[in-house]
Amino acid sequence: MAAENCTGFTDFILLGLSGRQDVQQGLFVLFLLVYSFTVIANLGMVLLIHMDPRLHTPMYYFLSNLSLCDVCYSSTVSPRMLADFLSEQKRIPYSLCAIQMFLFGALAAVECLMLSVMAYDRYVAICNPLLYTVAMSRSICAQLVAMAYLVGLVNSAIITYYTFQLSFCNCNIINHFFCDLPAFLAVSNSDTSIIEIMLFSYSSCVLGFSIITICLSYSYIITTILRMTSAQGRHKAFSTCASHLTAVALFYGTLLFMYIRPSSSYSMDRDKIASVFYTAVIPMLNPLIYSLRNKDVKNALKKSIGPTLYSG
Repeated sequence: MAAENCTGFTDFILLGLSGRQDVQQGLFVLFLLVYSFTVIANLGMVLLIHMDPRLHTPMYYFLSNLSLCDVCYSSTVSPRMLADFLSEQKRIPYSLCAIQMFLFGALAAVECLMLSVMAYDRYVAICNPLLYTVAMSRSICAQLVAMAYLVGLVNSAIITYYTFQLSFCNCNIINHFFCDLPAFLAVSNSDTSIIEIMLFSYSSCVLGFSIITICLSYSYIITTILRMTSAQGRHKAFSTCASHLTAVALFYGTLLFMYIRPSSSYSMDRDKIASVFYTAVIPMLNPLIYSLRNKDVKNALKKSIGPTLYSG
């Protein structure tokens, strides 16, 4: 069962999204634009929150961490994918594949938990505003972020370690554009049932905890908002949650589709399309979701861009 008993391979071959050279060139341009926008928009969000004192609140502290996570999350996959679009043989060394799988899994879990932390932040702000400064102090916010990273790193390290104990003697060709766990399990000639149970258990724990936290938080939030007598107050409270709910629906919906299901329903081509969505599209959309529907961010952006335009 162990990978070291295999005479085999020092690297894996990724089939990518398409085998046609003309299609790959078009995909290279498209994903280069997507990745460039993702990096610029998310780092711009982090810089904007850091520079504007009005955004130095727990909500925007978590948002800056989410944006930073999105950059790292996308960067574990996109640069390698872009290089492969221009390569005839899409080889990735065994060790780099393990690192990519570990980082991707860890950052996906961090993003998942970060969204639940942001839901809890909105719950405290709307339902217990008098306790907000105490319940969401700077030290508590830092501890929540640190805990999200710790859980993500530990879970991903365990899953990655056991995955690379499997044997891949018969095939080193992976029908995917990055080192994604389900694609690896599909080509392993070892018994993958234990890994599948571990993956399902860890994914269920992280996703289950996050979804329960989000559902409980928003059930209390909705109850509190409906009790408000002011229509303006209700609108303001709902508007602060709309962006977060949109991001939650996109991210969790895709992850649930990808990982919380039996391997018998695994379809390579269909799941590669879903993977494109959560590795490239969602990190690009998040800064748009949080900036276009957020007056504080738009005002901070106008304030930062305004002097530059006028001085020009």
